[in-house]
Amino acid sequence: MSGSTAAEPEPVDETAGSRVVDRLDRIRHSRRVQAAGAAALVAVVGFLFVQALSAVGFFSESYQWGFFFKSLRDFFPITLYAGWLPFLDVQQYWAFISDRNLLFDPASFEQFVANPINFVFGTSLGIFSIFGEAGITLAIGFAGTILGFPLALLFGILGSERVTPFPLNFLFRSTMSAIRSIPALVWALIYIPLAGLTPLAALLAVGTDTIGNLGRLFTDELEEIEDGPIEAMETTGASRPQVIVFGMLSQVRTSFIAWTLYIFEINVRIAVSLGIIGAGGLGEILDVQQGLFQFTNAMATLLCIFLLIISVELFSQRIRSRLRADDEPMGLRELLFGLPQRLIESLAR
Repeated sequence: MSGSTAAEPEPVDETAGSRVVDRLDRIRHSRRVQAAGAAALVAVVGFLFVQALSAVGFFSESYQWGFFFKSLRDFFPITLYAGWLPFLDVQQYWAFISDRNLLFDPASFEQFVANPINFVFGTSLGIFSIFGEAGITLAIGFAGTILGFPLALLFGILGSERVTPFPLNFLFRSTMSAIRSIPALVWALIYIPLAGLTPLAALLAVGTDTIGNLGRLFTDELEEIEDGPIEAMETTGASRPQVIVFGMLSQVRTSFIAWTLYIFEINVRIAVSLGIIGAGGLGEILDVQQGLFQFTNAMATLLCIFLLIISVELFSQRIRSRLRADDEPMGLRELLFGLPQRLIESLAR
């Protein structure tokens, strides 16, 4: 009786085992194909990279390493502190910055303090002049963004297939593509016969460039909106303009503001580049000092450009942070004095 109750081994399902082995083989084969494809892709990219280097003369150029390192030393002047300690001579930077009013114009500030109403709302309208040469660069980027925003908004909305049916929307998309195909530098050259080689030509170039770039971002944002709010409004009998304004634009309002601030940051950088061709601001100062081989002064100008760009990015980032509903507003005191703590927390993540 005891022999009949012992558990007998279950028969092995050879078919199921075969399926598992086949599946493993297919996975291994698929991974080998993916690895071979990735290796082929890396080889093609590497080949094209070498070809691109050859096209720009990377392998045939006669490099002037001695002049290059001498120039670098001129960018960073060294002096002796306490008669024996060599260190960066920051005083030379500051002397040029204050002498050329790169960041601050004392004369404009005195006029502002003496009569602020006339200074701000008078004939000169010189609020940006307080910031010296940096104020011209900032004014080009800011006014160019504001100037291009209305047409960017119009073209961006009408270029979306959610608003204008195909192929009519392509008319506006192709207009924005045509504007983007011409760099801001070329736009500035086009406007020189109209306004001369002045900050005004740079402003018009930045404004035109904003229409193409910002309008494209608006169009892409509208293509990704949810259908639910639109369908809800259509069921209530809302007109087409009401659906566009309250069903579509209400979903992308925050994104539109964030993209506009992002383009503002880019436009300030473009304003620096346009200054190098003579359109004024910090870029023009940098170009002149480079041409005179005054590399210490050029480095002082670069520091001012760095400070301006960082300030604009900080301002833009804080506004975009406030637009996000999940972030608590941060005061100026907390923003400045809490920076070391936030850096430590960021590195610890």
